Formats: sequence, C-alpha cells, structure tokens
Amino acid sequence: MTFRTYARHLREGAKNVFRNGWMTFASIGSIVVSLLILGVFMLLALNVNKFADQVESQVEIRVYMDLNADDAKIEEVDRKIRNLEQVKSVTFVSKEEGLERLRESLDENAKSALDGYENEQNPLPDGFDIEVFDPQQVAYVAEQIEAFNVSDADKPIYGVYYGQGTVEKLFRITDAVRNIGLVIVAGLAVMAMFLISTTIKMTIIARRREIAIMKLVGATNSFIRWPFFVEGVLIGVGGAAITTGILLYGYSQLLKTTQFDLGLMMIQLSGMDEVAGFVTVTLLALGALLGIWGSTVSVRKYLKV
Repeated sequence: MTFRTYARHLREGAKNVFRNGWMTFASIGSIVVSLLILGVFMLLALNVNKFADQVESQVEIRVYMDLNADDAKIEEVDRKIRNLEQVKSVTFVSKEEGLERLRESLDENAKSALDGYENEQNPLPDGFDIEVFDPQQVAYVAEQIEAFNVSDADKPIYGVYYGQGTVEKLFRITDAVRNIGLVIVAGLAVMAMFLISTTIKMTIIARRREIAIMKLVGATNSFIRWPFFVEGVLIGVGGAAITTGILLYGYSQLLKTTQFDLGLMMIQLSGMDEVAGFVTVTLLALGALLGIWGSTVSVRKYLKV
C-alpha cells in the first residue's frame, strides 16, 4: 500500500467522523459514559489498594528481651535480627524509651500511676521494633527470631509479638478487598467493550448502502475497511480523551476538598502523580482498542465485506 493510499484512508476516516455527526456523537457519548464508569472504579480500586498497603505497612514485630539479658546478649540478638534477609529495619527500644512510650499512651489521670518507676525501678525490658520488606512475612520472621532461644542456653528473648491472629485476619481482609476490586474493574471493562462495540457496529450498519456501492464499483475489502478502521480509532481515542479529562479534573478537585478531612482520619489518597499517567495511558489505549475492534468486527462479520 502506497503512502498516497494511506493518506487517503486517513483523510476519509477523519471526514467520516464529522460527516456522520449524530452517529459519531452517539458513539463518543457511549464511550465516554462507559469509560467514565470504568475509570471511577479504577480510581477507587487504586486507592483501596493503596489503603490496604498502608494498613499492611504498619504491621511490625516487637521483640522483648529478658530482664537479665546483658548488653552483649542484646547486641548479639540485634546482629542476628539484622542478618535476616526479610528484615527491612531494626530499631532498638531501651526500657527508658519504652516507659516514655507507655506514659504517652495513657491519659493524664493514668500517667501518675507510672511515677517512681524511672531508672532502676523501671520494670520494662529492652526490646526491638522490627519492620519487614513484605508484611505478609511477619509470622515467618517472628518464628525465626523465636528460634534464637533454641540455640542459646541463656534464652535472652522474653517474647516476640506481632498481633498473632489479628494480623492474619487483616491480611485476609486486604487480599479480599484487592480481589473484589480487580473483579469489579475487569467486569466493567468487559461490559464497556460490548456496549461500545455495539454502538460502533450500529454506526457502520447504518452505512451499509455506502459500502455496497463501493463493492459494486470494484473496491477491495481492505480499501473499504481502512477508513472505517481509522474512524473507529479516532472515535475511541476521542471518547477516551474526554473521559480522561473529566476523571482527572474531578479527582484533582476531590483531593483538594478531602485532603484535610481524610488526613485527620489517617487516610491518604493516591496523588495525581500516581494516578494521572496510569489512567491516561490505560483509557486511551482501551479507547483505541475498542474503536479498532468494534469497526473491524462490524465490517467483517455484520456487513459481510
């Protein structure tokens, strides 16, 4: 196919978009509505996934040393913990710092109950706060740390805690939330594909006579298909571009109006830099794909070209 032929197909496809005003408007409108619903749930799924990650990232392992463990044993346990490949960070918490944390967690009336427990009277043990790379691995890492006592006759570790039972339930809930969001987005994507392709098919069926005349004068199948192919791409990308603009503008306004209130609730929405690129590329690619698919299938299957 020569360059002139390609240029002709592009020109005819673009003309057809404007020539068939109401049908083009209906097709673009169908794409905008369908992708808008899909895009809203896509943004919702992204934020739900981010919230699940935030919740999981707060899961830590807390190790308490035996009260009789000396500095050498504490340093040895510290070194062993840091050598575990799943461990991201280790923070030593002295018994003085532990007492201060406990005091800060109490209300003003209860704080006085801790008076007199400073210095040598402090009953709290030294310990470690441990963060792992993959929160799903906290139980496994906790078991490895508990195993340190097996090979040490002094049993320097008093206890290892990470919210046993509660953490496993939390992970099941976050996994279920992610999976449900994925299923909803996938279902809406399939629904959008069929709705949009049906609209484009109706556009092409309405021009059956035009295609029949082109066949009578000797036009080849590819010569007929290409302008419709270009038209489908332009309609799909145009509708997706409108949808992307609406979604990103609406989301930016949502961030401005809810940032403070959600911040008080310790909930952080995904920023524009996190969603803009993904949403734009996904919707434009999906719009182009739907336009191509609807046009190609309609011309071949429904019009018997």
